[in-house]
Amino acid sequence: MNRNIKLIIASFYILCLGVLLFAVFNYLDFRDLTSYTFIRDNAKIFIDLKKNNLITFVILFFIFSSLWIFLLGFGSPIAILSGFIFGQWIGTVLSIAAFTLGSGLLYLLAKCYFSDFIKKYLSTKIENYKNLFNKNELIYFLIFRFVGGAGIPFPIQNVLPVIFNMKIKNYVYATFFGLTPTTFIICSLGQGINNLIDGNEKINYIVILSEPGIFIPIIGFITILFISYLVKNRFFKK
Repeated sequence: MNRNIKLIIASFYILCLGVLLFAVFNYLDFRDLTSYTFIRDNAKIFIDLKKNNLITFVILFFIFSSLWIFLLGFGSPIAILSGFIFGQWIGTVLSIAAFTLGSGLLYLLAKCYFSDFIKKYLSTKIENYKNLFNKNELIYFLIFRFVGGAGIPFPIQNVLPVIFNMKIKNYVYATFFGLTPTTFIICSLGQGINNLIDGNEKINYIVILSEPGIFIPIIGFITILFISYLVKNRFFKK
């Protein structure tokens, strides 16, 4: 591809990323995210939008979620919101599809336009894992996804395979199946939060802890963390 075209595409991506960051930090008050009243009142807006036009809302949510991941967003907020709005099963399918598409597009972009930068500044992040990935990139990247990227932030996980030139097919498979267990648990937590808000006008921590839709996903998440710890020590020892 022509160098000038590459520069234009890379510049456009950076511009979009800058606009997203500007919007998030200027129009979103993070204190509201901890306000029960704010969450409860805005939850009804999302639920009403879903009821009024389900297909359109699903499509828009999927596009937004994919773009969010593509623009270096974290996955957990999307999974919680997806489970909150659509329930654990549909929410999981939507989240995983969006994560796979967004991550895949980000990987291809990074591979084409930011390869030298990533190899220069991020290669040390997986220096100890290169031999493993070179042996079987599909299996070990799948495990890498399952264990939470060995503690590496999700956006960085999405571009690290550029370092060992992973095949896009293997990248997609590993992302889809590796993220599914944790995503399902987080979506279940989102559904539990929805049930909690729907039945309570005020927040009650005793109710929260006794709600199966809350404590069961938390137990599941702790179990995943424990399994991830064992797997990480087995396959990703330094």
